[in-house]
Amino acid sequence: MAIGEFTGVTKLPTQVDLGLSTPLYWLYEMGHAALNPSRAMADASRMFLKNPINPVSHTTIGKSMAAACELFERTTRRYGKPDWGITHTTVGAMKVPVHINTVWSRPFCNLLHFERAFDHPPRRPQPRLLVVAPVSGHYATLLRGTVEAMLPTHDVYVTDWVDAKMVPLAEGRFGLSDYVDYLISIFHRMGGDCHVMAVCQPAVPVLMAVARMEQEEDPYVPKSMILMGGPIDTREAPTAVNAMAQDRGIDWFRRNVITQVPWPHAGALREVYPGFLQLNGFMSMNLDRHLQAHWDLFRHLVKGDGDSAEKHREFYDEYLAVMDLTADFYLDTVENVFITHALPKGEIMHHSQRVDPSAVHRVALMTVEGEKDDISGIGQTKAAHALCPRIPEDKRAHWEQPGVGHYGVFNGSRFRSEIAPRISDFILSQELPAGAARTPAPKRPLPEPQPDGPVETDVFGFPPNVTPLPVRGGASS
Repeated sequence: MAIGEFTGVTKLPTQVDLGLSTPLYWLYEMGHAALNPSRAMADASRMFLKNPINPVSHTTIGKSMAAACELFERTTRRYGKPDWGITHTTVGAMKVPVHINTVWSRPFCNLLHFERAFDHPPRRPQPRLLVVAPVSGHYATLLRGTVEAMLPTHDVYVTDWVDAKMVPLAEGRFGLSDYVDYLISIFHRMGGDCHVMAVCQPAVPVLMAVARMEQEEDPYVPKSMILMGGPIDTREAPTAVNAMAQDRGIDWFRRNVITQVPWPHAGALREVYPGFLQLNGFMSMNLDRHLQAHWDLFRHLVKGDGDSAEKHREFYDEYLAVMDLTADFYLDTVENVFITHALPKGEIMHHSQRVDPSAVHRVALMTVEGEKDDISGIGQTKAAHALCPRIPEDKRAHWEQPGVGHYGVFNGSRFRSEIAPRISDFILSQELPAGAARTPAPKRPLPEPQPDGPVETDVFGFPPNVTPLPVRGGASS
């Protein structure tokens, strides 16, 4: 599954850039609305044809008609944000309930805490782990498997990014520098007592945020950062994704994939890279496989193979749920990461300040790559080590997982059995380095609440009305 993919634009028959994306979102919404009556009729017909009281439901033709109605309804519906579906985890030999709470919120992102309700706290250390989900089309729930694998051994937090079409235009822009601001604010919210895992695209803003905090000698840097399948330096083993960005150029993307959110969405008139264009890219890369999967669903429904049909539904309910990206963030990322390679060249900017990865010296670094990754090629993530020469050798690690592609770097059986344990060991080794005790970050005063009037954000200070989480082993704030 392609995370960080940006090839979702409809390909034109010529190389002439006609700028056809501007009305595309509006036409898409009109077409979707026009199909509503047909979709409702198909769904009603499906329920009628599957009703056991109806004699036709027991015939092959009745089952075939019901299956066809379901296929039509599923291929024309709008898929909303999936549920996490995580209610329990197993810690040691104990089955522990999990409660998902929002502990930090901004217009474009919520920070979720997967709080485990222990009857008796485990003896094994449970380090705080911040999983930074990609802003790349799919919702953060795509990392459900990642969270499930880390919950037994870590206190997990996840960035839950908001669909750009749901954010009112009055909330302002959201670009790459704003992404970095959000991460720094979250690190402050965590009080410096956390480890951060960046899955794919967030590897770049996570490294930027840590570098900026190190440049300012900020005491609330995370203890370690784990970068997984991220495009740190796309000049290494360039993939088809990288080649397309180089060939097209940033102006082509601006003219052909950016459009405005139509009414009546909350973010009407905001410029975005829409989810349905991204889905077009996801599907077109393996169109024959997707067509075969839907044909298989039809056959399973006719045969009454409910288990196979349910597996199809579960996969595509997640896969077809996409979100819009703000144009600012999308274009910033394409230009700086895939076209100009600004980060490895030392030219990337955070607002008006140059980001210097060589300033990183207190934060441990682990990189993870997949042998068969066709999105972020071998060496693109490992390049982070060369950019951070001041990190001591005992605070570094790199792992290349044999036999996995991009998705397998952070999900699946090999992630659970081979990658996740290595990440846990690395995190534990940085929790309390041998022969030394980590000094907790100093306590900082909480700003007075300012309920009235706009508040100017202090990137390197606590945001208003936010109390840092207590640092383990130190005094509570």
